[in-house]
Amino acid sequence: MAENEALTNLEALSEGFRQRYLDYAALSRQLQSWARAYPDLAQLDSLGQTPEGRELWLLTLGPEPANRRPAVWVDGNLHAIELAGSSVALAIAEDVLRLHLAADEALHRLPQAVRNSISTVQFHIMPRISPDGAEAVLVGGRYVRSVPRLDQPLIAAHWRTADVNGDGLALTMRQEDPAGDFVESTAVPGLMLPRELGDEGPFYRIYPEGYIEGFDGQRIPVPDLLSDNAPDLNRNFPHGWAPEHQQSGAGPYPTSEPESRAVVEFAVRHPNLFAWLNLHTFGGVFIRPLSDATDDKMDQSDLLLFHQVAAWAEERTGYPTVNGYQEFTYEPGKPLHGDLTDFAYHHRGCLAMVCELWDLFARLGIERKVPFVDHYTHLTREQLIELAHWDARHNASRMLQPWTRVSHSQLGAVEVGGLDPRVGIANPPYEMLPEICSALSALWLCVAALAPRLSIERFEAIALGGNLYRAHLTIANHGYLPTYILASARRLPWNEPLYAELATSGCTLVDEHEWRQPVGHLGGWGRGLFGAATVVPYPRSQGDAPRGSVTWTLHGPGHATVQVGSCRAGWLTAQVKVG
Repeated sequence: MAENEALTNLEALSEGFRQRYLDYAALSRQLQSWARAYPDLAQLDSLGQTPEGRELWLLTLGPEPANRRPAVWVDGNLHAIELAGSSVALAIAEDVLRLHLAADEALHRLPQAVRNSISTVQFHIMPRISPDGAEAVLVGGRYVRSVPRLDQPLIAAHWRTADVNGDGLALTMRQEDPAGDFVESTAVPGLMLPRELGDEGPFYRIYPEGYIEGFDGQRIPVPDLLSDNAPDLNRNFPHGWAPEHQQSGAGPYPTSEPESRAVVEFAVRHPNLFAWLNLHTFGGVFIRPLSDATDDKMDQSDLLLFHQVAAWAEERTGYPTVNGYQEFTYEPGKPLHGDLTDFAYHHRGCLAMVCELWDLFARLGIERKVPFVDHYTHLTREQLIELAHWDARHNASRMLQPWTRVSHSQLGAVEVGGLDPRVGIANPPYEMLPEICSALSALWLCVAALAPRLSIERFEAIALGGNLYRAHLTIANHGYLPTYILASARRLPWNEPLYAELATSGCTLVDEHEWRQPVGHLGGWGRGLFGAATVVPYPRSQGDAPRGSVTWTLHGPGHATVQVGSCRAGWLTAQVKVG
């Protein structure tokens, strides 16, 4: 197929994910159409089903999908309302297909050497970890943190989200109360603001749109984001997991939820994963390890590598990169538990990062705060009003819905409406989605190019006399990363070194026990950003040697076949004539 025709076909298959947020049916069609159209490049699998019967789709991309080799992971929509992650994950998938279908196309202006490296890497892309949650957000118009279920019934009174006024949405309710802690803006009608001393009212209390389960007729429970969607999948992973009384949303035990369990089981079965991108919204920031300690406690070789990716991230997206513990804990000194990227970094030895897509704060002209997490809570009244003005100018006024009076069966007279955070806050406006997809794809393709790349540089049989021969193998790593990927991951027991295995036909091994020999780990040429290798007076190579060699003594003639590699770096095969 000609390149132009291939690209035209690829564009024709698009469900429009760069311009809108796809529901489950459209997302499934997108993945299935790619798998049907490009069976040599795309393989679609389900890692399981959700409680509501939706497939947990995983798309594997690259030639010969069954051939294990260094691989990167991309996931989105771990949190249900954070829909932009699915669009970005699909955009990365489409760009990988484009790279393979049109080898000469200047995709994201990537140099040919980078494109060549990417073409050897596998991509595992799970665009929507929580399809049940995303569907509730898209179709039901309600807030869901991760999954729309409450597995353990609560006896205490709690809020249940519901569409009270029949408009197809479940947003918020306001009720007049002289002791209320909110007031309507005089600058932007309908916008609710935290009450200040000089305000004259009327005053309101704000509740989620819905009903109180277990209501005693008097006491109104404090609204909680997880009141009727309790498991937070990003608190349900094994590393550092803590129970509910220590970590809200943790679930009853690690990987208690089918979505998180499916991801963990796949990752454990695929030690060839070396980089992991976990897509969230919003904020415009990358969050890297460590999540429970400062940078001085981190392996410094790892840190140099993260610094390199952070520099690329700033260049491609404009987003800064922060240490999760130092700049993204909601309570100082109290790390989050059960995080997915912690599992990917600590358990699977991956270069793992969170991206909070959509730099809303920067768009509002808010200066960078340290710690970054303060952006979410330190908004002034003036900035909230500017957000509403921005919504009108740049987001087609999608955020503010009119208040309508209804009679609530439990609370009496209330008004329903207010803030719809789905497009404009939790996710970027549709009009801005293409640039975000492009920037993130360009970055992650560069990260994929860091993969270790094995090459058999020499495999020959040398005559020794007396019908004896020496088979000599030289194996090299031409890639950026070493075969163990991260220095901190080298101690993981499954992170095995390279081995070389020899099979013979006609000839025989003089010592049959030598058929399998260790090669060891091979270094890569990359060093991250800065560090000792860049010291001006004394530049020098450092780290593990990029080459290894093995020899066998054979009694010939015949043929010898070698297979060399590891579970992380993949396997190569070569054959030589003996005699």
